[in-house]
Amino acid sequence: MKNKSHFKQYIFTGLLSILPIYATYWIVKQLFLLFSSPGTKLYYLTFGNNTFKYLPEITGFVLTIVSIYIVGRFVTNVLGKTILSQLERLVERIPIVNLVYKTVKQITESLGSQNNNAFKKVIQLEYPRKGLWTLAMVTGESTNKKGDIYYHLFVPTTPNPTSGYMIYALKSDTIETDLLVEEALKIIISGGMLAPSINELE
Repeated sequence: MKNKSHFKQYIFTGLLSILPIYATYWIVKQLFLLFSSPGTKLYYLTFGNNTFKYLPEITGFVLTIVSIYIVGRFVTNVLGKTILSQLERLVERIPIVNLVYKTVKQITESLGSQNNNAFKKVIQLEYPRKGLWTLAMVTGESTNKKGDIYYHLFVPTTPNPTSGYMIYALKSDTIETDLLVEEALKIIISGGMLAPSINELE
């Protein structure tokens, strides 16, 4: 029984040691494939399939990054801004597509703004019912006709914080925390195992 117990312990310990490495490898691989895909297709169209293994993917990745850099430089000058503005006007005339474009643009502008404090404040919220508390990210604020301040909140799910719920909550019904967004995400992903031993709940 003792040997069996040790076997399970070592299996569990080994699994915990391998998972972060494998997860990192998988994420990096997916990002590499995502960014290399456009350049890889261009490479095959130019040189065909008679090449060394992985050379098209590596070349495609470099071509994609260089292309993104060139686009970034281009849209920062007067000509690039003008062309981009014309393209945006064209897209905004297409039904449904314009709604998707405006939504994505608002999100990217929000994330890219250096003066924006969204996603940098973590609060605790009594949700989904009284007596249960969860972590939520403040994404904005608004007031009602009576002047009450409401937080716009993103409530991430465990263990995948990329999905979740958007809700409005009275600021007075939330509890401020000293947690950074990165710390809160670690707590959520771990299912609470990495949570501090002392919290702000009363």
